[in-house]
Amino acid sequence: MNILYICTHNRCRSILSEAITNQLAQGKYRAFSAGSQPVGEVHPLSIKYLAEKGIATDKLKSQSWDDFEDIKPDIVVTVCDSAAAEVCPHWFDDTLKVHWGLTDPSKLDGTESEFKHAFYQVMESIERRVHKLMSLDFSTLSKPEQLKALQSVV
Repeated sequence: MNILYICTHNRCRSILSEAITNQLAQGKYRAFSAGSQPVGEVHPLSIKYLAEKGIATDKLKSQSWDDFEDIKPDIVVTVCDSAAAEVCPHWFDDTLKVHWGLTDPSKLDGTESEFKHAFYQVMESIERRVHKLMSLDFSTLSKPEQLKALQSVV
């Protein structure tokens, strides 16, 4: 299954979600990330703290959700409230859509230690959600049941 994580600027939370999902899912899911208004660069602390945890960062980039029309994600997960409120492209119409809101650790105003703590908290939350996601068996569920199961992951 293909999962597309969406955050408006695609520089932190969606990037973290993509990298962590690909690391933990080991091929069961293929994760991507995008933004409705991507800034074109990944937040440097996203790269730093993912690398500290041994999570691959070499293919991460900030990109538009328009770049994923041909991939046809099975699941679209918004991770920021502003992205959840946006009107998605028409090609998401048949896709399961769910909101897994995360706080933005890059918006913190603090010390390096406080940044690290905030990033690690968000990353741990993503890890918990991915582990729950991996325990779901979508083959036995109807589409409404799949959506309910995805919503229960948070």
